[in-house]
Amino acid sequence: MGMGTVWRHLPNLVSVLRIVLVVPIGWMMLERRYDTALWLVLAAGLSDAFDGWLARRFGWRSRLGAFLDPAADKVLLLTGFVVLALMDRLPWWLALIVVGRDAVIVGGALAYRLLIGPFLAQPRRLAKYCTLVQILCILLVLLQSSGFANIHVQAAQWLTAVLTVASGVDYVLHWAARARHTGRSAATPDKERMA
Repeated sequence: MGMGTVWRHLPNLVSVLRIVLVVPIGWMMLERRYDTALWLVLAAGLSDAFDGWLARRFGWRSRLGAFLDPAADKVLLLTGFVVLALMDRLPWWLALIVVGRDAVIVGGALAYRLLIGPFLAQPRRLAKYCTLVQILCILLVLLQSSGFANIHVQAAQWLTAVLTVASGVDYVLHWAARARHTGRSAATPDKERMA
C-alpha cells in the first residue's frame, strides 16, 4: 500500500477521532467543567473543517467518509443537547426536538431502503444550516455556563428549535416525493407491457 493510498484515509481518521472526542466532551459537561468542554467542542469543530478541506482539496472522498463525517457531527450534537439538558443548561423540550428530528430521519431512511431501494444520502441545504445553528447553540450555552460571557441563549434556543423542525419537515417532504416518483417510475413499465 503506497503512501498516497494511506493519506487518502486521513479525513476518515480525523472523523473517527472526532467521534472519540465526544466521550471526554460529555464527561466534562457531566463534571460541570464547561470551560474544558467548550475548548474540546471547538477542537472538534476545527477538525470537522479540516477533514472537509482535505477531502475537497485532494479529492480524498469515500463512501466511508460520506458516512463518518455526518455521523461524527450527529454523535457530538446529540450528546451535547442531551447532556446539557441533563445538567439543566438547556430545556428538555429542545433536546427532545433535536433527538426526535434525527430519529425521524433515520427511521425514514431505513423505511426507504427497505421499501423502495437504495438511495444516495445527500445533506439538504436547510440541514446544513440546522447543523451550524445547533453547534452555535451548544457553544453559546457552554460560553454562558463557563462564565466566559454573560449572554442570553433563549433566542439561540428558539432559532435552533425552528430550524430543527423545519429541517425535519423538509427531509420528510423531500423523501416522500422521491418515493412517490420512484413508485410511479417502477409502475410505468408494467402498464406499457399490459398495453
